[in-house]
Amino acid sequence: MADKSTAMKKYMKKSEIATFGIGLFGVALMTGWMPDYTATYFADFAFKGKGFDSGTMSDMISMVFLVAGIVGAVCELVIGYLVDNTRTKLGKVKPWIGFGVIPLAIISLLVFVAPNTNSQTLAIIWMFVIYSLYTAFSCAVESPSNCFGSLCSPNPSERSTAISIASFLRSVGQSGGMVVILVVGLIMKAAMGEQQYKNAEAQGLDLLISTAVCALGLILFVMIFFTNNQERVPFTQEKVSLKDAVKVVFTHKNLLMVSLTKLAGFGRGVYGTVSLYIAIYLLGSKDLKLALLLPMGIGTAVGTLLVNLVLKKFSTKKTFILFCFYGASSLSILFLVSKGIGFNDGLIIPFLILNFFCGLQHGNTNVTPNIMIADCVDEIEYKTGKRQEGLAYAGYGLFSKVASAFTKALGPWLLYTWSGYLASTDANVAYAEQADGTLDKILMIYTIIPAIFVVLQAVPIFFYDMVGEKKDMITKALIERREQNAAEEN
Repeated sequence: MADKSTAMKKYMKKSEIATFGIGLFGVALMTGWMPDYTATYFADFAFKGKGFDSGTMSDMISMVFLVAGIVGAVCELVIGYLVDNTRTKLGKVKPWIGFGVIPLAIISLLVFVAPNTNSQTLAIIWMFVIYSLYTAFSCAVESPSNCFGSLCSPNPSERSTAISIASFLRSVGQSGGMVVILVVGLIMKAAMGEQQYKNAEAQGLDLLISTAVCALGLILFVMIFFTNNQERVPFTQEKVSLKDAVKVVFTHKNLLMVSLTKLAGFGRGVYGTVSLYIAIYLLGSKDLKLALLLPMGIGTAVGTLLVNLVLKKFSTKKTFILFCFYGASSLSILFLVSKGIGFNDGLIIPFLILNFFCGLQHGNTNVTPNIMIADCVDEIEYKTGKRQEGLAYAGYGLFSKVASAFTKALGPWLLYTWSGYLASTDANVAYAEQADGTLDKILMIYTIIPAIFVVLQAVPIFFYDMVGEKKDMITKALIERREQNAAEEN
């Protein structure tokens, strides 16, 4: 068996750990904000003044995201299968990331360039096609970029540190797009004047310019990663059949448990459905939406660093469960404090502070599963002799896409049906007054309901066992096997 000093050898340069994170920051800068702002563009700007039936367009926009979710789920498996059968001098995932960013940047820009048509049918077809294409191209870059963490080092400790730091930068990137949109708007207003800016904003021009900025950032930051980082875990030579690939996703116990966390916890994301209404009705101003999301975003970024510290003392299994119960507790405290203070100006500061602490839990879901999946890849290689990063991360991505579809179905139902929300019927009033019971339910959609799902997502991890002595034994055995294979080749 390989000795402990060999297993704990450092493989990565410090600059590689940084540029790995820079690459993920670039990808998240592009993909982190696209779904929400695409929906806004399709609904409010793309076909303004064309006289299309608003009810039909609203229904079709919902269907666009449902179909795109299905496309994304299929693409996760297909891309994972292709990644595991990629054999190049650059490695198996770097070619997908490096050569995929320019097509992704182009298709992202085209999402915000609607055709000038008076045909509602053509407009609907364009929305389905362009966003499905965006989903496919984003999967082709984002899924392989997630795989890189399992290939950057054979040392699990070094790998975990790299994934944690990269996840921190990715979480920052996910909020970066919103900052770009804010800055672009301020620059446009200063350069064009108030009225001209309003005219440009009404056509969605600020979204197009912001997308161009993020697309340039995507290319620049990914190229920094591409030129400085290398894959250090050798790929196995056996070809993987599509049947065997799908089997890996659904029959490997530990990988399945990690993937099921997304499905079991799908409702934790419904808070996003009501964030605008929390700002309007509970805090008193629509303009506070960004202020509402910013503390949670900062909390998420800090949480990714905090998770790395906790992982030095506890296993991935204990860390994940610990943060889940912390997350549920913090959301429950936010609910109780909000009810105690009441929905008035006095709630703003406590709510935003507690929102930061609620955001810490997201660091866990951004980091720990990725480390677990890398460990599962090791276990699969140990058992089968085949290294299948692509399919392992694709399986997790598949469950993520399905969970996202469930979230997008549950959130609107909770808001518009269960809570009793009333839409304004006055052309001069944007948002109607709501009953106290409705406001209570909106607060519950932001806090208590996500808290329940945060606990539920921990359940599958109780059955996860790639930790402790088992993990150490597999790590050492794989290092010995690779050294033996290298010696035989020489």
